[in-house]
Amino acid sequence: MSESVRAVRASVQIGSLTVDGFMLPDGSYRMSQTQVAEAAGLSRRNVSDFLRSNALKSLLGEGYTGTIFEREEIEIESEPGSRGQSRFLSVPPEIASAYWLWQAHRGNKAALTLCMGLITESLERRFDEAFGVTRTETERNELLSQRVLELEQNIREAFWVDDEARAERDYFERLLRENGIDPWRIPGGEEEPG
Repeated sequence: MSESVRAVRASVQIGSLTVDGFMLPDGSYRMSQTQVAEAAGLSRRNVSDFLRSNALKSLLGEGYTGTIFEREEIEIESEPGSRGQSRFLSVPPEIASAYWLWQAHRGNKAALTLCMGLITESLERRFDEAFGVTRTETERNELLSQRVLELEQNIREAFWVDDEARAERDYFERLLRENGIDPWRIPGGEEEPG
């Protein structure tokens, strides 16, 4: 990046999750790649890989060139009394959303609960507007935190059955193979040449 862009930092509450949000001089927002990844329980490298993937292009359209964000380093305005400048690799909110949605699609339970909670909050905000209901951001974050906790519990229970069934299947498959039986061979079919 030839010219440094300076951003202003603010804490952003997403339910019980607190992230640093950054506003650029043009009014657009950014998040750090590290915090986007950590919200889904992953490392920053995973976001970097996502930014180079075809998955991002398929989610945001062919004309989208996400590689500009892969190395977009933003400088943060210094706090009064602090020395030096901080920098971070950034992504805009639509990339963070696409990343979390992709991770949810791939079975990441943390990303799934985050996406479900945020989608529900987005719908609720529209219903609140339509019915003239006013809520503070604190109330919204408490609702989102509670909803995410409930979703985590429900998803954990739902996936537990799948995880248990998968573990049992894997055990019996291994046991059959150890005893010379191909569990996926069609009964009565010809033996494969050895």
